[in-house]
Amino acid sequence: MANNYVEGSTPQKESYTYEWYVVFFCMIAYVFSFVDRQILALMIEPVKADLQLSDTQFSLLVGLAFSLFYAVMGLPIAYLSDRFSRPLIISIGIAFWSLATAACGLSKNFLQLFLARMGVGIGEASLTPATYSMLSDMFPKEKLGRAIGVYSLGAFLGSGIAFMVGGSVIHLLRDVPSLDLGWFGEIRSWQLAFIIVGLPGLLVSLVILLGVRDPQRKDLRSISGQPSKKAGWNDCFRFIGAHKMTLTCLYLGFAFFSMAQYATLSWTPALYIRRFGLSSIETGYILGAVLLVASTSGVYAGGWLVDHLQRRGRQDAGMMAGVIGIACLVVPGVIYPLVDQLWLSIVLMIPAMFFASFPLATSAAAMQVLAPNQVRAQISALFLLIGNLIGLGVGTTLVALITDRYYQTPLAVGSSMAIVIAVASVICFCLLLPGCRHFRQSLAREAERQKQ
Repeated sequence: MANNYVEGSTPQKESYTYEWYVVFFCMIAYVFSFVDRQILALMIEPVKADLQLSDTQFSLLVGLAFSLFYAVMGLPIAYLSDRFSRPLIISIGIAFWSLATAACGLSKNFLQLFLARMGVGIGEASLTPATYSMLSDMFPKEKLGRAIGVYSLGAFLGSGIAFMVGGSVIHLLRDVPSLDLGWFGEIRSWQLAFIIVGLPGLLVSLVILLGVRDPQRKDLRSISGQPSKKAGWNDCFRFIGAHKMTLTCLYLGFAFFSMAQYATLSWTPALYIRRFGLSSIETGYILGAVLLVASTSGVYAGGWLVDHLQRRGRQDAGMMAGVIGIACLVVPGVIYPLVDQLWLSIVLMIPAMFFASFPLATSAAAMQVLAPNQVRAQISALFLLIGNLIGLGVGTTLVALITDRYYQTPLAVGSSMAIVIAVASVICFCLLLPGCRHFRQSLAREAERQKQ
């Protein structure tokens, strides 16, 4: 049967100037998304004190409130992304989560802050699946890993900026116990920080809307009998069913990688404030510097490793890069929350954060290489659904539950982190390693089926 799928269908060209421009502005949007989602972790003590929360309740704000709706709303938004203008969907999402972040600053109790965090998750669900889909139409396979890697830099640039800027804002506002906003009432300094970091995202939304055009969709393979520019969830699940072992290993393996990653990102501020007595601004500068250097280097290195393995003939390059990353993460990741010297903890945290950043580029590259164009955003949204529910939702809350229920002291948060990181890393490795073999088999089946 004839079809318009050609292996490596994106034609080579000398210059990708516009494409890298798109990568850059999508990365900027990703920076803002992580600033808006991560800044709450740094403000754990004032938020807990003002709203009278336990560690478990705070973990629900950091994890479940965001991740549940980020993951679930990603499914219908991804369906739209596979059918309609991706820049428009991204732009609307940025505006929505920016306003929701500002709304966090107007929250007066746990329920209001929980609902505002839900809004942040709903808005951010628009960005990554649509961006992955666009970049796959703009770059050939041997450049895709680096393109996704550069985009993914935004996650850790955003986290680093959230810690550094958030700490600075809290420090600058330390002598401003409250501020009267008239109709909105009186707000605390930590609430004002949410408003300050949230509203500038509206400008990024406008830039994406006016400055990025939706690329032509390529790699339109046959899914249900003949090539089609539009495919529904039935086609998506049919594709998943044809590669269930591969996608089970990919989805769950990288989900547990995310669990180890979010255990470090979400609870290291509490670890350093409680165990070593650092202030919010000191913690923010330390973590911000590590994330800006180690994590951004790691996510780019992960993308570079995917491209390197791809050029060396490794068809399972994305999966294998994930195996390498988790194997290198586990030792420093387990030890740095347990040591008694601050300097040693920071030294060990650097390689832990470096390798914890690997899955952002490696998992995305693996999915985009395997999936047909028509269902790429939907395949990515399902991945984010599973990854965020397990990694962010379960992972962050599990650390808190072990601290609250087992150790029964906030000072034991480092031990709880080490347990979660160790267990998640072992499960991840045991899924991704056999997943490499299944991935190669899936690529071979897809290539054979498209010849028919």
